[in-house]
Amino acid sequence: MNIHEYQAKSLLKSYGVAVPRGGVAFTPAEAVEVAKTLGGPVWVVKAQIHAGGRGAGRFKDNPEGKGGVRIVRAVDQIQHNAGEMLGHVLVTKQTGPEGKEVRRLYVEEGCDIARELYLAILIDRATARVTVIASTEGGMEIEEVAATHPDKIIRVAIDPAVGLKPFHARQIAFGLKLEGKQVGAAVKFLQGMYRAFVELDAALVEINPLIVTGGGEVMALDAKVSFDDNALFRHKDLEDLRDETEMDRSELEAAQHDLNYIKLDGNIGCMVNGAGLAMATMDIIKLYGGSPANFLDVGGGATREKVTAAFKLILSDPHCEGILVNIFGGIMRCDVIAEGVVAAAREVSLNVPLVVRLEGTNVELGKKIMSTSGLPIIAADNLADAAEKVVKAVKEAA
Repeated sequence: MNIHEYQAKSLLKSYGVAVPRGGVAFTPAEAVEVAKTLGGPVWVVKAQIHAGGRGAGRFKDNPEGKGGVRIVRAVDQIQHNAGEMLGHVLVTKQTGPEGKEVRRLYVEEGCDIARELYLAILIDRATARVTVIASTEGGMEIEEVAATHPDKIIRVAIDPAVGLKPFHARQIAFGLKLEGKQVGAAVKFLQGMYRAFVELDAALVEINPLIVTGGGEVMALDAKVSFDDNALFRHKDLEDLRDETEMDRSELEAAQHDLNYIKLDGNIGCMVNGAGLAMATMDIIKLYGGSPANFLDVGGGATREKVTAAFKLILSDPHCEGILVNIFGGIMRCDVIAEGVVAAAREVSLNVPLVVRLEGTNVELGKKIMSTSGLPIIAADNLADAAEKVVKAVKEAA
């Protein structure tokens, strides 16, 4: 789950991480009030969307104008700039050409920036440890830094039994060429950032840029925080931060039915139980010349109603030209899957090829339910057979 910058900064501030003062606004008038409360002489007005590159982005109705991050030096210009952003669609390199509508702004006090750095905490799957990534090249994409100046990236893996200690933080601070009181400030900053990462079950805490001010302060000028969805049951307060307007409609519907769904660019819908099997299913569809339209894992304990919801979700994609259901019935019973598939296919008036491969618990009963349903379901013997049949059926139906 992703949250907005202003929400991320509020959380990090509660852990002792230094951030500039600011406030959220939903109307131009509110933006003016926030600016007056902060005092001048410089403010930064930031569009709040779940995408990077806001400053370099452009609004659809004014592609030659300013982007989604603006420095304002007069309070009477706050309302004008806010009005040009709120309710308008911002296009960045991360939103795609469709862009995202700006529904809220963050008005922040201006900072005297002396240096821009990069700092992030994430899970490094190669080492299976929480890892701090830092660089002296802040304000730019870390992927670009890694490609062009890999020597300027600092990586420090943290032993979970020990946690991030002051010596880790000093090692990073020295690597960032911080000096004097900046080192102590960075140690406090990093320890607060690490506590937030661990205690909130975060997947990523990224500060880009981390700035050093003219007065030697170390602050988070921008912040991105995302959380592990599987741990949100422990953080009901964090779930309240979810902005559903930023979510894809299909992914939002999937979340409401406790389905793991990600929309893709292909034309063959997939319904699978288990993330690993889902990945293998998408791979073999590609191997046989097709393209998956989605990742959809119904989980191990799905009900008939949940399977029906999953089926409808796949068919709601207008680009879906065929469906492959691939179920291995361990915890999940094949007859439950079959009942859900048949019920959904009847309810939505199935008009695309449907290939089903079942194996495992109650498999014969599941196959019987489908074969006697009167629906044009194509049975498959194994995964390779299923992928070959669905790709062929889609091509023949085109």
